[in-house]
Amino acid sequence: MFLCVLAACTKESEPAPQSAPIAIAPPPPATINVDCPHNGKWAACSVERRLRQSGFVLKKIEEDTTKFAGFSVKPIIYQLGKSRAQIFIYADSAAQARDVVRVDTTAVTLVRSANLAAIYIGNNPRQAERFALALSAGAPQPGSPR
Repeated sequence: MFLCVLAACTKESEPAPQSAPIAIAPPPPATINVDCPHNGKWAACSVERRLRQSGFVLKKIEEDTTKFAGFSVKPIIYQLGKSRAQIFIYADSAAQARDVVRVDTTAVTLVRSANLAAIYIGNNPRQAERFALALSAGAPQPGSPR
């Protein structure tokens, strides 16, 4: 009833009152790992970030501490849906190059980038390509956005 009375008192020649603009707060900034280096070398945090940005859902697999045949470093292993990724991070690209010479690439997808060697094990060619593109784009460079 109050609204009817208010409407009856308003003259037709008066413009309708306008409401004040609603201020919308910007979204909070994305969580950024400032500890993840941008130095042209891969680190576990930069691999995880890149794979997540490429649409992968990662589940880290804790396995035994034995080294894999042909590799001088222990891998970080992730479950990617029905597939797996083995990530080998080396001190430098020379050490990585010495190890990957012995890898049989007829059975797996091997990605080499700077100090990283990564193996994708799965039967999904589209996902294997996405994995390879994500990591072969290169490690985070100095001055790149975090």
